[in-house]
Amino acid sequence: MERTQVKHLVIGVLIAYAITCIAFLGYAMLITYTNMSEDSLPIVVAVTTFLSVLVAGFDAAKGAKTKGWLWGMAAGGVYVLVMAIIMVILLPGFAIDGRTFTTTAIGIAGGALGGMIGINIRK
Repeated sequence: MERTQVKHLVIGVLIAYAITCIAFLGYAMLITYTNMSEDSLPIVVAVTTFLSVLVAGFDAAKGAKTKGWLWGMAAGGVYVLVMAIIMVILLPGFAIDGRTFTTTAIGIAGGALGGMIGINIRK
């Protein structure tokens, strides 16, 4: 494993978290300052997670010579793992349930797709 490849993975995950923060802040502002309800929260979280890890996978695979899907999956996995650690720390009642598995699947699949796109665009 090359150092630059790990660097691409870390940068991709950081960019994904920046995207996530911006999207969630925007959604929070919409809920706060409009009549919008929180009913759409699960969909917003799923779409934001998918798009964020897609970008992370894309960036992680950019520097790879082969197996962009694997680097993308790794980026998606790191994203989900960091998110789970944050949830355990901030939410005392956090438990692994069906949503956790769904988020993990979205993260890994989105990252893999981003990795496939990223490795093929750079060629």
